Amino acid sequence: MAHLLMFATARDAAGRSRDVFELGTVAELVVAAEQRYGAGFGRVLSGCRVWVNGEDVDPETCVLGERDEVAVIPPVAGG
Repeated sequence: MAHLLMFATARDAAGRSRDVFELGTVAELVVAAEQRYGAGFGRVLSGCRVWVNGEDVDPETCVLGERDEVAVIPPVAGG
């Protein structure tokens, strides 16, 4: 099972900060999360980075392991 961690606007759109998914690739997890949390989450997700275990990955080819952490990170504004 992969652990999905959501931050800032992604957390707000999902209504929670973490969840667990049993899927093969990051792309499959992202689709399942959008189905679970709805269109608002999908809109936020389109502007987010998705990292696995602290590293940027290709969602289509990255196969998830049992203890992987998938982080949804929205853009951060600063000045």
